[in-house]
Amino acid sequence: MKLNAKRVTFIVIALASLYVMYHNERFLIDSEHPAWQRYEAFKWWLLPHGVFGAIVLLFAPFQFSERMRQRFTKAHRVMGRFYVLGALALAPMGAYIQYYQERMGAPRSFTVLGIVDATMLMGTTSLALLFAVRRKIALHRQWATRSYAVALVFIAARFVMGTTGWEQLGVEIVQAIIWSCLALSMVFADISIHWREIRSALSRVKAPVSAKPVIVNRPARAA
Repeated sequence: MKLNAKRVTFIVIALASLYVMYHNERFLIDSEHPAWQRYEAFKWWLLPHGVFGAIVLLFAPFQFSERMRQRFTKAHRVMGRFYVLGALALAPMGAYIQYYQERMGAPRSFTVLGIVDATMLMGTTSLALLFAVRRKIALHRQWATRSYAVALVFIAARFVMGTTGWEQLGVEIVQAIIWSCLALSMVFADISIHWREIRSALSRVKAPVSAKPVIVNRPARAA
């Protein structure tokens, strides 16, 4: 199997997701895990938030398969609708959960971060849906890519914090990492959207301009 840039990207995303599921979310299958004491107060908000998040992260990669779009058009559309539903539902729930945690000691700055994240996810997803309905497929794909990039902030931030150990350095560092991942999500999304143009520009080598020899026509000598 040929490993192109798209396949490599999704392999990296899959590996990072597996790490995060083990490192951060394995409490979900352990009812005795001490993390449940922290989540007890809002667990009934957390449950649907997690379900919708799982829908988004599981269905999104299939939406970027050219083969599936061509051979299983109906399935592509159905999963796309589930993705939109999941993104538009999980985003406000996540912001509310962050707001709820203020009464448990979380800073207001985390709530602001949650609202910005939710707004970006809902905004990019809504634009992707709008362009799909209007049959402007190129624009739909661009905004779907941006939507998925924002959704991946959940994975990217936890992966960076877990592998570096920075999650232990305090709330300021945690917020800085999440803000950084949120900002860079748009950068990486646009790199993905314009990858062919970027690769073409990087591989284009200018041929050196060589000076053409000047031919001087001398008058013939008289015999």
